[in-house]
Amino acid sequence: MPINILMPALSPTMEKGNLAKWLKKEGDKIKSGDILAEIETDKATMEVEAVDDGILAKIMVPDGTQDVPVNQIIAMIASEGEDVAGVKAGGAAPKVAAPAAVVSAAPAQGASPPSTPAAGSPSQVAAPPAGDDARRVFASPLAKRMAKEFGIDLSAIVGSGPHGRVVERDIKAAQSGGGVKAAPETKAASQPAAAAAPKPAMASGPSEEAIKKLFAPGSYEEIPHDGMRKTIARRLTESKQTVPHFYLTVDCNLDALLALREQINAAAPVSDGKPAYKLSVNDMVIKAWAMALRAVPDANASWTENSMLKHKHADVGVAVSIPGGLITPIIRDACHKTLSTISNEMKDLAARAKNRKLKPEEYQGGSTAVSNLGMFGVKDFSAVINPPHATILAVGAGEKRPVVKADGTLGVATVMSVTLSTDHRAVDGALGAEAISAFKKYIENPMGMLV
Repeated sequence: MPINILMPALSPTMEKGNLAKWLKKEGDKIKSGDILAEIETDKATMEVEAVDDGILAKIMVPDGTQDVPVNQIIAMIASEGEDVAGVKAGGAAPKVAAPAAVVSAAPAQGASPPSTPAAGSPSQVAAPPAGDDARRVFASPLAKRMAKEFGIDLSAIVGSGPHGRVVERDIKAAQSGGGVKAAPETKAASQPAAAAAPKPAMASGPSEEAIKKLFAPGSYEEIPHDGMRKTIARRLTESKQTVPHFYLTVDCNLDALLALREQINAAAPVSDGKPAYKLSVNDMVIKAWAMALRAVPDANASWTENSMLKHKHADVGVAVSIPGGLITPIIRDACHKTLSTISNEMKDLAARAKNRKLKPEEYQGGSTAVSNLGMFGVKDFSAVINPPHATILAVGAGEKRPVVKADGTLGVATVMSVTLSTDHRAVDGALGAEAISAFKKYIENPMGMLV
């Protein structure tokens, strides 16, 4: 039977995507691992990778199509020995749609093996079909051959491929005693949980037509929202309406940090006329905030309805402005990385972010974030938390200000205002104050970041 290629979900929250370009055409022979198409989301351009052999019989969604719903059929592959003309003429989906493609974890200029959740996870197992199809087990040709060779019953395997499809790794897991289906749940155990109380409707502003009526026709240019702008608007509106924000501001003396930064940069080894690294103040802010969360681990958390997620690593997302919006690439385990490593990683992530070439794992997740507007001369501001983070650090410009020295005399110092936004459900006032005080300590005593 023909194999459907479905619009993949590139992230847990993705509902639609744009089919940017087909890299194969109708009639082409397809091998497992071939890159079939490029999919654009609001944040990145990703690739669809074939997991079965066959012939691309029919493309059902052409290049450039916008807002294709997740799991919509975008093409069909004829299996070995199948009548390609018949598949193309029919164009109908089989009773059970088994996607023949997964999303590559690499950006659109280089393929890499797909990232797959653990076998048997809820997102990987499709709902069981009814009728005759309930006895059918969907598996890749390679998995079928391996199962026959090793005498393994495919119906007893939990598929980890798209929509529960059994693939090579599942057969290997079954050989080692894993990946076998558990006994069916009892009727009582399988009953759905009681419906949760409906969430209150989000407040909405004036309608589009009402807003347009406030302005004379021809006095404005109407620019439709793209996917990124819609996502930013939705997520941050939800954040401000559902997350109880709490703000804490401190002023940090930067003089010692600026002096240390100058010394470190001056000592950087040079290769081919270029220094191996060049630290920015932002690189040192990232390190200081990560180390503060290591010193105050209770503040490195995420709120869920039933539990608190206390993170073991300080994974710091850093807001980067890109055309049409922003994205937050993540410096993983930043508290254990050297300043030079953070600096070079940040430059690489920022460059690829602006070209929309980040991998999903490079911008999804994280345990906190930093937003720095100091380079624009902004003195101080309050940033909006990006759930599931419980904190975000808003960094202003370093500027010369009059200060009172320890001996009571007046002086001039370079001072930077920093505001910590916290989710009060996870990080209350005292805990937030402890965290931002630890940050201020590292900024004003930067040698502590070198140990």
